[in-house]
Amino acid sequence: MNISVVIPLLNEEESLIELHDWIEDVMKAHYLTYEIIFIDDGSTDSSWEIISKLVSKNKAVKGIRFTKNFGKSQALHAGFEKAKGDVVITMDADLQDNPNEIPELFNMITKENYDLVSGWKKVRYDAVLTKNLPSKLFNWAARKTSGVHLHDFNCGLKAYRSDVVKTIDVHGEMHRYIPVLTKNAGFTNIGEKVVQHQARKYGVTKFGINRFIYGFLDLITIWFISRFARRPMHLFGALGVLMFIVGLGFSLYLGIDKLFLNPAGRLITQRPPFYIALVTMIIGTQFFVAGFLGELILRTKENRKRYLIQKELNF
Repeated sequence: MNISVVIPLLNEEESLIELHDWIEDVMKAHYLTYEIIFIDDGSTDSSWEIISKLVSKNKAVKGIRFTKNFGKSQALHAGFEKAKGDVVITMDADLQDNPNEIPELFNMITKENYDLVSGWKKVRYDAVLTKNLPSKLFNWAARKTSGVHLHDFNCGLKAYRSDVVKTIDVHGEMHRYIPVLTKNAGFTNIGEKVVQHQARKYGVTKFGINRFIYGFLDLITIWFISRFARRPMHLFGALGVLMFIVGLGFSLYLGIDKLFLNPAGRLITQRPPFYIALVTMIIGTQFFVAGFLGELILRTKENRKRYLIQKELNF
């Protein structure tokens, strides 16, 4: 199979039929074998009923329904697990991503040997203050922090080699950083393509300004994970040892001063360096213990399901 199209969605009943027909026309026009995997992330409208009808109409359509809203990252993870195509294309269900981009994305993976190609919505039709400007700031911070030089990390339209999506672990809200996860997994041939962004035709956006706040917090998380996830003691242990040495240095100074240099001076407990020594040694010990516990957790953790599937169709 050439292509798996993975589409996470939440309450997109108006656009699903039009999106399906558009993808189907593109695939037939370019003689591509394909599957479309819709992941219903806890919709409360008739999205699942429409997906069920599409499955009965087109054998290439498959559906996954979550028991509730678990988030876009979990939906992508479920779709990646089921995808069978040589190339996996992800896109949003709101018709703001253009299916006509699929053949060229497919060629960039298969003929130009990219591991991942991310869409770049160079011209956007979103609100400037609430989406465009925060998005530019977010992408700048992501580039500087990760070393992955993309203009649009959060574009839903992306293409992947199959082994990439089978390797990376997308969870929490990490769908924004899939290119970074891809790089951290050793797939470094990452490119981008300018894609057409379309104004929303139906409904309203499911994301508010708070997604950028969470996005920056996740950016800090992924920075830490990419450097210290497999060696937490390297960070916490080093900080702990450094703080403990600082505290020990102050303690030695106070002891020598009291015993040999100024025995008749103030009590040690009346001097500020005593409290600096006490606090830094305690904090240093806590950092060291945190690193040790992190190492233990890393070696004993179990992979647990982060979502529950209620129904599957055509798998």
